[in-house]
Amino acid sequence: MSHSSPSQQSFTTIESAESATAATSIETAESTTAARDVSPPAAVSAARDMEVDDVDVHEVPECIASMIDRGSVESHRLFLARRTAMEMLRDRGYSVPEAEIARTLPEFRAWWAEKPGIERLAFTTTLVSDPSKKVQLVFCPPEPVKIATIREIYLQTKEENLSRLVLILQSKILSRAREAIKEIFKFKVDIFQATDLLVNITKHVLKPKHEVLSADQKAKLLKEYNVEDSQLPRMLETDAVARYYGFDKGTVVKVIYDGELTGKRVAYRCVF
Repeated sequence: MSHSSPSQQSFTTIESAESATAATSIETAESTTAARDVSPPAAVSAARDMEVDDVDVHEVPECIASMIDRGSVESHRLFLARRTAMEMLRDRGYSVPEAEIARTLPEFRAWWAEKPGIERLAFTTTLVSDPSKKVQLVFCPPEPVKIATIREIYLQTKEENLSRLVLILQSKILSRAREAIKEIFKFKVDIFQATDLLVNITKHVLKPKHEVLSADQKAKLLKEYNVEDSQLPRMLETDAVARYYGFDKGTVVKVIYDGELTGKRVAYRCVF
């Protein structure tokens, strides 16, 4: 009976291990290959499922589709700017028909489509407390405003006997044109960019209430505190709220705060 040496047993063990490793590698490779052969149909099926899902996602419900604005951006911008301008005139105390403010976007587009023209956006009205004071709202063309544009507006409005003019720009105004406004017009001219009127800032929940004091109320306030109007806290004439209401220099405004953070308190500001 023959006996193998320890070295021969060791070689046999190594050979068995190598054979087992090779067999495992072959089985793994075959499994991977089989998996690869199977995966393409599965990928195609998954892709088809995704295509079906995409079709379902792009189907917009009717209730949402009715809210999508398919009109032009220009008409929407003009609609918002004009509506805010109408609200601004009303808040300044001018007579503005409710129909002008309540007009919806589809109604505006239908009205605008009849005869598109920037001059149709103009609006003239009078002060409720003093009908002799007349204001006109004028939209400028989308091109940069030059001196020629200002002169043309002057020729169109000089017979109106205006006491105030509101210009709404759709582009920049040249410095010379701005200076020409001060020279040509003898009354106050308010200048707004259409983009500044897309939202009515006075409707913000955090904005305090502003009330203009009459001449008697102003005199009583100054006497009570024994101060001059120049000693009151200031509000710049260029302030967004001051521009909206058209506050003139020297106007004293009562500001009423009523919120969770500020509490209920009153302050006074003099426009400079």
